[in-house]
Amino acid sequence: MNYTLVKDFMTLLEEFEAEVCTHPDTYALDIQGFKTWISDRENAEGQDNQDEPYWEGKENGRTAESAINTLLVHLNRYAKTYSKSAISNSEFSTQEDFIYLINLKAFGQMTKMELIKKNIHDKPVGMLIIARLLRLGWIEQSESDVDKRSKLICISEAGLLALERQMEKIRQATNIVAGNLSYSEKMNLIHILNKLDRFHYPIFSRNINSDDLIATVYEEYSPGK
Repeated sequence: MNYTLVKDFMTLLEEFEAEVCTHPDTYALDIQGFKTWISDRENAEGQDNQDEPYWEGKENGRTAESAINTLLVHLNRYAKTYSKSAISNSEFSTQEDFIYLINLKAFGQMTKMELIKKNIHDKPVGMLIIARLLRLGWIEQSESDVDKRSKLICISEAGLLALERQMEKIRQATNIVAGNLSYSEKMNLIHILNKLDRFHYPIFSRNINSDDLIATVYEEYSPGK
């Protein structure tokens, strides 16, 4: 037996467990979580070995965090512009309509709140979208056998047809958003965005009051903790 290999593995495992104990919402404490942690670690080390990139305002002291925030906002706006074009001259009113339908098609029947949370919406906004889809006959609802207070919703045949009529343009918009990234760059970006999503989604799910959100999150998750 290669005891050096076992020792190195145990050291990595201890580092992983320590990170999960410190930030329990980042990775699952199982083999899949460990594999994801290893992958993220290797990607981060690979990035560390690259030259530090330039960002607008860097020479004036602008932080990397500020640049990341601005670039994410810009990319979101670009994506919305392409999505708006993809549903022009169609039965869809907003991109949220087809995103809700795509999620129901991909993940199947779920409660209203599960669908709303999957789309990172507040309850009032999500309920308006669901009500609109119900009026159009694109989704159907039924009572839950587990909780009679909850309504289960699924995509209807009419919803599938409406989605299929627009899917070619939606796929084209999706491809355009990925731009000129190479396959390797796409994979690295998915790793990074998944890591950010795993960080933010548990916070979002706690429904922290807006007045307390920044103070609470900064106290619990500020860098170095």
